[in-house]
Order: sequence, then C-alpha cells, then structure tokens
Amino acid sequence: MIWCHLKIIIKNEDYLFRIINIADTCINLGHWPKYFKVSTTIIIPKLNKSLYDHLKAFHLIVLLNTLGKLIEKVVAKRLQFIVASNDFIHPSQLGSLKFKSTVDTGIALTHIVWSGWAKGRSTSSFAFDISQFFPSLNHNLLVLILEKAGLDHKVTNFFVNYLIQRSTKYLWNNLSSPMFDVNVGVGQGSALSPIVSLHPRK
Repeated sequence: MIWCHLKIIIKNEDYLFRIINIADTCINLGHWPKYFKVSTTIIIPKLNKSLYDHLKAFHLIVLLNTLGKLIEKVVAKRLQFIVASNDFIHPSQLGSLKFKSTVDTGIALTHIVWSGWAKGRSTSSFAFDISQFFPSLNHNLLVLILEKAGLDHKVTNFFVNYLIQRSTKYLWNNLSSPMFDVNVGVGQGSALSPIVSLHPRK
C-alpha cells in the first residue's frame, strides 16, 4: 500500500474508524505490532565519491509500513499538543514543532541579542550538533522523560514497546540481505524528537 491508496481509503468513514481503532488499541495495550517494526533500508551511493569504502559515502533510506507511518504521524501530533499544553516544552524550543518556522527562530535569536545589548553586553551565538544523539538515546532515560512530561503510563508503555524488537533488511540495487535485528533510538522525524531534546521547565 502506498500513500495515494491510503488517502483514498481514509475518505471512507468506516475504514477510517478501523484505523483509529487500531491506533487506540495499540496505545491502550502498550504494544506496537511487529508488522509495523519491519523495515527495508535502501542503500544509495552518493555521487562523485572517489571511494565507497565507508558509510558516509552512502545515503540510507529506511522504508516503513505506510499504515504504521500514518498512525505514528497522528500519535506525534497528539503528543506535541499534550506536552505543549502542559508547558513541558520551553518557548525557545523550536525544532521539529508544529507552527514553528525559521522566522520564529530568527525572532527568538534577535530578542536574545537585543536583550543583551540593552544590558550593555556583547552577545554571540554558539551552535553544535550532537552526532547520533537521537538514534543512541537511552531507552530508560526516554521513559523517565515521558513520565516527567506527565504522560499516562499506557503511553509510556507504548513507546517502550515501540522501540524494541525491530528488524530491517538492506537493499542495494537488486541485492537484498536477510533480515537483521536493529536497536533503534528516536529518529529525527519521530514524535519524541522535540521532547527529548530540551530541558523541561521547572
């Protein structure tokens, strides 16, 4: 099933109700079906590389079940609404959030700069990227963060199960590998990314 097919299916109220029922049942049971945990990782060589003997010379694209991705997207939106409404996300946290843009980032940075100038101070910015932070996120720490955010135990149990027992196969042109078990963290597009990347308000 691809996105264009799924868009047609969810226009039918009966089918849409069944999909919602699947999502609600997953949350209530604290379980993410193994069917949605199986992926295919496409290996695409980057152009104009003199050597292809290291990982950075390739793009890795992970393809997941379309229905599972739809449910993940809905859960992500609900999760963002809940944590934003209880003030868990700091106002200066802008990355990966709905209704936030580069304009908001510029306004926040300008405000900080002008506030410093008003106090007679010089202001500078420092940015860095922690390589592999989300994929290597400790699962136990993640559960503590979710509990700190005030989420129901059913939701935290769901995400505990969501992260384990995943598998993928690698596909390069017409060559396909056997299935491999993979240990995952929180991907950059995940529902949890904006939540685990900040310090909660006290």
